Amino acid sequence: MSDEPLVIFTPSGKRGRFAVGTPILTAARQLGVDLDSVCGGRGICSKCQITPSYGDFSKHNITVREDALSPWNSVEQRYQDKRGLKEGRRLGCQATVQADVVIDVPPESQVHKQVVRKRAEARDIILNPSTKLFYVEVAEPDMHDPSGDLERLQDAMREQWQLEKVNADLHILQTMQPILRKGAWKVTVAVHLGDQENPARIMHIWPGYYEGTVYGLAVDLGSTTIAAHLCDLQTGEVVASSGTMNPQIRFGEDLMSRVSYSMMNPDGAQEMTRAVREGMNGLFAQIAEEANVDPILIMDAVFVCNPVMHHLFLGIDPFELGQAPFALTTSNAIRLRADDLDLNIHQSARVYLLPCIAGHVGADAAAVALSEAPDKSDDLMLVVDVGTNAEILLGNKDKVLACSSPTGPAFEGAQISSGQRAAPGAIERVEIDPATKIARFKVIGSDIWSDDPAFEAEIANTGVTGICGSGIIEMVAEMRMHGIVDAPGLIGTAEQTGSPNVFPDGRTNSYLVYDGTASGGPKITVTNRDIREIQMAKAALYSGARLLMDKFGVDKVDRVVLAGAFGAHISPLHAMVLGMIPDAPLDKVTSAGNAAGTGARIALLNTEARAEIEATVRAIHKIETAIEPRFQEHFVNASAIPNAVEPFPILNSIVKLPNVTFNTGGGGDGAGGGRRRRRG
Repeated sequence: MSDEPLVIFTPSGKRGRFAVGTPILTAARQLGVDLDSVCGGRGICSKCQITPSYGDFSKHNITVREDALSPWNSVEQRYQDKRGLKEGRRLGCQATVQADVVIDVPPESQVHKQVVRKRAEARDIILNPSTKLFYVEVAEPDMHDPSGDLERLQDAMREQWQLEKVNADLHILQTMQPILRKGAWKVTVAVHLGDQENPARIMHIWPGYYEGTVYGLAVDLGSTTIAAHLCDLQTGEVVASSGTMNPQIRFGEDLMSRVSYSMMNPDGAQEMTRAVREGMNGLFAQIAEEANVDPILIMDAVFVCNPVMHHLFLGIDPFELGQAPFALTTSNAIRLRADDLDLNIHQSARVYLLPCIAGHVGADAAAVALSEAPDKSDDLMLVVDVGTNAEILLGNKDKVLACSSPTGPAFEGAQISSGQRAAPGAIERVEIDPATKIARFKVIGSDIWSDDPAFEAEIANTGVTGICGSGIIEMVAEMRMHGIVDAPGLIGTAEQTGSPNVFPDGRTNSYLVYDGTASGGPKITVTNRDIREIQMAKAALYSGARLLMDKFGVDKVDRVVLAGAFGAHISPLHAMVLGMIPDAPLDKVTSAGNAAGTGARIALLNTEARAEIEATVRAIHKIETAIEPRFQEHFVNASAIPNAVEPFPILNSIVKLPNVTFNTGGGGDGAGGGRRRRRG
């Protein structure tokens, strides 16, 4: 092994070894990492900002020391003095490699900004928000009735709106008197109505009749992405939606890597809590600016997240979630104030976190249950929230089962040689010509196929940069459908497959998707290691679903609903060819888009839904895959494409998969069989 230091970039996952003294910007360029620079590395533009991470990274088997990069220099100091750098940032053109290091490229330093595909879905929601506006006329002070201004305001709210005693925080008492007098004792009051356990509270007061509105945030805090929908609490309208990468990715792409980071680094948990809250505040500022809304008008927020994200967001060490029996600090819904979590919205905005279902089945799965309502379905419904850690629900009116399955980040484009997050220029759709065995594709940002004469001109601004999650799913499925990959996952030779795009690559073969080197772009290939990563991810997903079917006592489901960051972008046929999901009629495989985000929005806009989901979660039966002996059996079978033992009769009636085998006894990365993926 080379003695040169290892440089690992997040969120792309790209890595390589570089000589001591290599600038980070140079390393990024050589690896094809998306790191911006306008000045050509002369320390003028400051667009190449990066964030190094320090500590023990067990997944990468490295320890990043404080001296992993060259010391802070005068160029960085000059920029710091002039314009300021965020804490922990360095300039990629100035910081040089000294030892093994993990480098995060923040969104603003990326040329091709990530496309966080978690948009608000159209949904009819009964509007009953927890924070409402009330116009009241308050009795003036009277020498003969020496009550306080607050008490007379409370009296007015009880008499005019039947609101029983409404409490007020200190900041209200500090500002209330001049507002009452400015409004000539007529004011508009924003009130959080509370519930049986929590009394109503005054959030804000305006003099006179306030013609504006107040807002709430529905936030889906995922392992890889954070998505937020800003909603008008009076109309229910989504006024802005936006997303960002979860900055915790630099501590580990999967959940257990983050738990491990917190275990191995004394301040690891606090570091990750700080990172995710800062990322969230950046997202909230961006979404408020986009909607032209003052953040002080955001008075309610609902969060959904998996258990590890739940704990890290709350500032709770996730240590216990890293080992059986995977005990949560609390599984109940949580009600807090924004300032408890250092969130830059209205200081006393109410925050509601949906309940978690179990140690590895979180509030995001609860939100999916609220959105898709399998407990109200006559059909047996399988809901799969596809992500780094997949949440799976199976149920109908009789009962609902739930589990999570550690798919890892391959579906997000990570750990794939040419993989990347969804961004303009990323391959997202693939078709292989059955005659030539050559692929054509579409990239994000264009509707033109790559074999169209207008393609090169159409994508001139972005180029072809890599393959995102939906693209790699279609790519591997197409390779299986056209006999380029066999069932155990081996890529055949050019002679065996009849494809001129197959070429020898070490002990195995790889497939050329696109060669952009002539125009300065990347060469995009699919390697046998890539196939293996997808096999492991899809096997974990399928095994979780199959385990729930065992527990339910069924061997088929009526409907499959794909949810998650890119559920809407997954082709049902390709998912089934791959063996990601159980055999089912294709017209019964549908997309729910961002079901977790929709569930969060329902809970934000209808407080009765909060009680409903709390009751539903108590009734869901949780299955822990880590202790189920049949999970491993299903996993090994599901490592084949589509499956080593399941017959898939519906799929076979639609497409005939070639009966080919390329294993001549030499083994290699692509050989069949399976290993258990770490939970994440």
